[in-house]
Amino acid sequence: MEKSAKIYVAGHRGLVGSAIWNNLLAKGYTNLIGRTHRELDLMDCMAVKRFFDEERPDYVILAAAHVGGIMANNTYRADFIYENLQIQQNVIGEAFRHDVKKLLALGSTCIYPRDCPQPIKEEYLLTGELEYTNEPYALSKIVGLKMCESFNLQYGTNYIAVMPTNLYGPNDNFHLENSHVMPAMIRKVFLSHCMRQGNWDAVRADMNLRPVEGTNGSATQEQITAVLAKYGIAADTVTLWGTGNPLREFLWSEEMADASVFIMEHVDFKDVRGEGKEVRNCHINIGTGKEIAIGDLARLIVKTVGYGGELRFDTSKPDGTPRKLCDVTKLHTLGWHHKIEIEEGVRKLYEWYRRSIEA
Repeated sequence: MEKSAKIYVAGHRGLVGSAIWNNLLAKGYTNLIGRTHRELDLMDCMAVKRFFDEERPDYVILAAAHVGGIMANNTYRADFIYENLQIQQNVIGEAFRHDVKKLLALGSTCIYPRDCPQPIKEEYLLTGELEYTNEPYALSKIVGLKMCESFNLQYGTNYIAVMPTNLYGPNDNFHLENSHVMPAMIRKVFLSHCMRQGNWDAVRADMNLRPVEGTNGSATQEQITAVLAKYGIAADTVTLWGTGNPLREFLWSEEMADASVFIMEHVDFKDVRGEGKEVRNCHINIGTGKEIAIGDLARLIVKTVGYGGELRFDTSKPDGTPRKLCDVTKLHTLGWHHKIEIEEGVRKLYEWYRRSIEA
């Protein structure tokens, strides 16, 4: 990509999009375009068309999506499939109609079968049933990568789909119902830690920044205690969903951004299409190739926060996919490797979270 090329980052305020934006700036790209949801609703096809008509970006990075954790995915099933399909349809479609030189679409490793062989190779796509709790979201992301693949094969475009593992980092979503597992656990442990120490100023500061079910820091101590209890947070205990046994892989969001920009700069469709008459599985797994049990991650967070209360697991709640480890051989072959390990990443995210409350 030319340093002066016009690059549209869809979702530039989100976890990955903001990291990609900052990575591009750091590498000297000077003509970046971003729109907030208020400025541009990506579900509005006419608004997206007008945006592409006016801006005519040379390159597009599609990091915008409707995302969430296991509770949100299982509860708001229609929202997850409908909104993500709409976003992909509009952005990829207008990128094609406006002759965008290259597009990068971000998906998720939840596209793979629930009981997939481990580690998960790109070729395992569509070889078995999906995990039920996030099936609608997974299907939307499968459609997105197939759109990229199909446009490339029929029209000769240069669209690359990447499937990141579980991401975490600056600007993460710490919503107790809709966030992913790591930020939710960090917030739960931190709030219980503060309650245990009687530090209600910190609890109220947290609730003012991120209200829970409309309850903010101005509520009474009893009201705050009651709403947090619904999410397994008490003064002496933190209760998490499931058994703690599932294994997960985590990648620092700024490294995902670095991998994304690396692919935009150095990888084209011809590099990943493979050989043979039938072209499939041209997407790229992005991850570390390392995993940790959810229970061990929770205990690492407890240690990082310095929490002295009890950690409990509600085994009546679903675990989700038992194991989900990426095979990152393709990514390594293309020339990119991660650097930040989970211990450093948890510490960095906790420090960022604390700063966000104190700001």
